Amino acid sequence: MRLDIITLFPEIFDFIKDIGVVGRAYKNKKWELNTWNPRDFTNNKNRRVDDSPYGGGPGMVISAESLENTVNSIKDRHKLSGLDEAPVILFSPIGDTFNQNHALRLSSSSGVILVCGRYEGVDKRFISRCVTQEISIGDFILSGGEIAALALIDAVVRLLPNVLGNNNSKLYESFDINNSGLLDDHPYTRPRSFRGEKVPDILLNGNHKDINKWRREQSLTITFTRRPDLIIKARNQGLLTKDDELFISNLKK
Repeated sequence: MRLDIITLFPEIFDFIKDIGVVGRAYKNKKWELNTWNPRDFTNNKNRRVDDSPYGGGPGMVISAESLENTVNSIKDRHKLSGLDEAPVILFSPIGDTFNQNHALRLSSSSGVILVCGRYEGVDKRFISRCVTQEISIGDFILSGGEIAALALIDAVVRLLPNVLGNNNSKLYESFDINNSGLLDDHPYTRPRSFRGEKVPDILLNGNHKDINKWRREQSLTITFTRRPDLIIKARNQGLLTKDDELFISNLKK
């Protein structure tokens, strides 16, 4: 998988190639990272990429020209390498909220171009002409899209084949098994008793049917109390069983 990052601060992405699961995957050539600074694709001697907004207002706006020139150079490189055309994603607070489904979809692609905005944003004409999708990682403001890009890279790369030591691991993280969109239950490990608090007996009895049922109920409880919107979403998608609905009904009582 090839990831091309358009950023004014390419050095931010150096560390991700050396740390943890994502770093190992990079060294094992499971994915490729290329950073592109739009200052290198300007048509002015000062390599300036920003200007004040029309109509007035605070801050500066990144020009459409510098970004489009950068995207076109990346696409030319893709063509020379025989790669499929990659989607262009811009990180923006008004974009679609990034979630696990986005990560799964991107992990099955051959690559993506990520655009990290700065200042007060980017010229709308670049978005209209070049951007495939705008993505947000939450309802808060960052100084730029680089941190959002790092989060996306981590979420996507770990889903690539043979990146995790155990391919089943990704099924049990953040969202529960069977990809139902529910929050996962809290895990336990040794020792059995920690400062007076014991591991639930059911996890020690070896009956995997009972354990799976207990974990499902824990998952439903956590999701119902902390992210009830995910319960509604799972219900609308037909992902809840009759037993799930009965358990949720009892939770409400």
